[in-house]
Amino acid sequence: MDKELTPQEKANKKWAENNREHRTYLSKRSTARSFINKNATKEDLLELKQLIESKL
Repeated sequence: MDKELTPQEKANKKWAENNREHRTYLSKRSTARSFINKNATKEDLLELKQLIESKL
């Protein structure tokens, strides 16, 4: 038995379907920030710093 979606849920679903690449980008960015803030060691951060500097 499927429940009826609210207008907001319909809009969210439509946006997600139409913006798949952007949604993936946002998800990966969120994962990276979470890793940096919660799990990264000093060595991880130094490696990431080098990677970032090479991209700039």
